[in-house]
Amino acid sequence: MTRQTLFALLAGSLVAATAALAIPVTPDSARDGAADGIHVGWYRSTRPDTSIDQTWWATRNRCVPDHLGERLICGALGILARAAGRTFETKMSDDAGLPLPAGWDLMTAKNASFIRSAHVETPLDLAAVLGFYRASLGQRGWTETNGAVIAPDRAEIAFTTSDGPATLRLIRQDNKTIADLSLRKFMNVTAGIPPKPGQVRLMLGNETDDAAVVTVNERTISLAAHAGEKLTYTDDAAREVSDIPKIDLPPGKHKVTVKAEGSTARSRELEIAANETWGLLVGPDGVPLPIRLY
Repeated sequence: MTRQTLFALLAGSLVAATAALAIPVTPDSARDGAADGIHVGWYRSTRPDTSIDQTWWATRNRCVPDHLGERLICGALGILARAAGRTFETKMSDDAGLPLPAGWDLMTAKNASFIRSAHVETPLDLAAVLGFYRASLGQRGWTETNGAVIAPDRAEIAFTTSDGPATLRLIRQDNKTIADLSLRKFMNVTAGIPPKPGQVRLMLGNETDDAAVVTVNERTISLAAHAGEKLTYTDDAAREVSDIPKIDLPPGKHKVTVKAEGSTARSRELEIAANETWGLLVGPDGVPLPIRLY
């Protein structure tokens, strides 16, 4: 083989490889996954009675490639992200005392003296998430009570546990399953946390270094950088004189839009049952982080 022939073959291979990398591809949710890493936050405070109050949140971005080359990169990064995710899921399940399914995009968790809660959003279908929780909670000794409501787009199951009554609520929304798991402990709640009877309470905070605007239904609240972020600390959040905006609402579905400075506005629907209190924290890139507080 002459030098000219070898050069031509190498050049041709390079052109072919470059062209292949630029081939458009159709995104595949079953194959294209998390690849941009995991953003995590953790808060810990001690109550006057020496009990520990902890809050966690995490978001995971998904890589959606437009070309073959990007898919190859996404695949390599996805392997690392999934490995990190499995480690995080195990630690969260141990620390929060609540199981966390694989494949989540967003999660928040709370472990206070009067509640343990976890909010999880995942592209997995509702049946798969329901099966995961039933198996995991059964292994932890939780017992389902009669009256479970199971439908294609939602499910609600009550449990009895040695620590108190618990509820699992699943909702299918925007091609994802939203799972809310909560356990009410046998402890008195901090004054200021519960909503008015029959109502729901929403507390707002901003985790970011930028100003943000939160719109709840048609009410708009401006949040300076880090304003109200201490809603993650139950004692501070409960103080009526704190700077954390609080909104009392009727139970049901509420449209929420979050616009952080320099980020795209993000809208979503929050469905909250009567007598519940939630925090809504503005997270990285303006991602709304719902946290069950009561």
